[in-house]
Amino acid sequence: MRKKLFFILILAVVTGKESAAQIFRKASFSRADTLRGTYTAERSWWDVTHYAISVKPDLATERISGNNIITYRVLRPEQRMQIDLQMPMEIDSIIQEGRHVRFEREGNAFFVNLDKKQVAGKLEKITIFYSGAPKKALNAPWNGGWVWKKDDQGNPWVTVACQGLGASVWYPNKDHQSDEPDSASMTITVPDDLVAVANGRLRWKKNDKERKLATYCWAVTNPINNYNLIPYIGKYTRWTETFQGEKGALGCTYWVLEPHLEKSKEHFKQVKQMMKCFEHWFGPYPFYEDGYQLVEAPHLGMEHQSAIAYGNAYKNGYMGSDLSGSGWGMKFDFIIIHETGHEWFGNNITTKDVADMWVHEGFTSYSEALFAECQYGIEAANAYVQGIRKNISNSSPVIGQYNVNNEGSGDMYFKGSNLVHIIRQVMNNDEKFRNMLRDMNKVYYHQTVTSAEIEAFISKYSGFDFSKVFDQYLRTVKIPELDHKTETVNEKLILSYRWTNCVEGFNMPMRIQVAPGEWKFIYPTTEWQSVETGFTPDQFKWEEIKDKNFYIK
Repeated sequence: MRKKLFFILILAVVTGKESAAQIFRKASFSRADTLRGTYTAERSWWDVTHYAISVKPDLATERISGNNIITYRVLRPEQRMQIDLQMPMEIDSIIQEGRHVRFEREGNAFFVNLDKKQVAGKLEKITIFYSGAPKKALNAPWNGGWVWKKDDQGNPWVTVACQGLGASVWYPNKDHQSDEPDSASMTITVPDDLVAVANGRLRWKKNDKERKLATYCWAVTNPINNYNLIPYIGKYTRWTETFQGEKGALGCTYWVLEPHLEKSKEHFKQVKQMMKCFEHWFGPYPFYEDGYQLVEAPHLGMEHQSAIAYGNAYKNGYMGSDLSGSGWGMKFDFIIIHETGHEWFGNNITTKDVADMWVHEGFTSYSEALFAECQYGIEAANAYVQGIRKNISNSSPVIGQYNVNNEGSGDMYFKGSNLVHIIRQVMNNDEKFRNMLRDMNKVYYHQTVTSAEIEAFISKYSGFDFSKVFDQYLRTVKIPELDHKTETVNEKLILSYRWTNCVEGFNMPMRIQVAPGEWKFIYPTTEWQSVETGFTPDQFKWEEIKDKNFYIK
């Protein structure tokens, strides 16, 4: 879940449902935006293969110190490297093969001047030592950073939420979604009466009895987004279970605060139901090697790969409310379902540029409807998707501007979900639609992609050119309107129709009722077309003949 979801709901109330203007779109960008969002020359010559992060938080001063050993492959011989670390954090030193390396700072970017000759094809390592007081989260996960809190018993409860803000808010890295490490480890040193949890599996734990410290080393063997590498520190206890999935036994581990142990065992029964549903629709869970964890967090939740942050207070719905208003949203825990959906869309399939984040959020938001369908049937899914439309603001396009770290509109959630639902309706073949989602996760398994790639994949797989549909819903704020008029000819009601308020060449098929109980597809363009109906003038009600599964005016 991205940091904007709360503000989406506020914006929908303030701006109303639709807008004809593209507002709130940033007109100009700074040098810092470009350094963060562009795959610069200082980034593109080297490919990250592994991060080995070590961090020691000081719970009293709310400062951290540590190092990151970056293993990288040289793609072409260059000597100047961009490393990102946000103020007020500092890089203390950089070492390569035992020698200090020179570097200079420009805002949140550091430019490293390597002395060792870089040879194409070779694997190299660089160790970066860092320290400081990282930005505190004012309202995680929406306004993110380090979260320094205490649980109800007064024990320290610490973590990070940094999607959008960037992983460079707390550790040095190449902070661009297009380059994920192929694997990573995180070593966390904490007081020995606390537990440290991170992504993947626990490799080892060492106790320092003299200093009353414990060090935990966690590791993932799969590629991972920078912002997903997260420590959790608290008075945790755990329980485990096994899900028998499509790739065999998947270990599921639940880290919860001690007073919540029994409550969690009842509430987390949803997990196995969800896994069965999601594997049916999306294919095998993408990270069997690293396992699945839910970790109770001092904020609402985030899709941290193989270590999902959970903070929905063991309630169904979204903080106890139904985002759809349909009633179906209260049948499941939004955070468990939504954040785990990101394991397929966001973590398995990751966009290269944050401007294309609808690929993460649109498909993941649709996973909520699919879970409702798995549990309660297709009508529940339809009602859920139709219900969340009230949260669409249409204030700015879903796709942002490229190369400047600019996410698009928060409509990427609810409008994105409705776009996926439209694709399903147009395909008109649920088994083919399901196989498309599964094959998408297979073709782009553990890869970074662009929206253009996903759009082309869908058009090719479905056999229908969705390009104008994508342009309409992703790149404009206009919602297509199906204009109509009727006339009676020889006692037969003739319906004429055309698309308006749309991009040039818009050609989305639409399902309508042409006679009582008889549904069929029509193929509107911007030119008038007609169809003979089986309605009398008294029977014909425009709002009732349109299929409500299509998001149109």
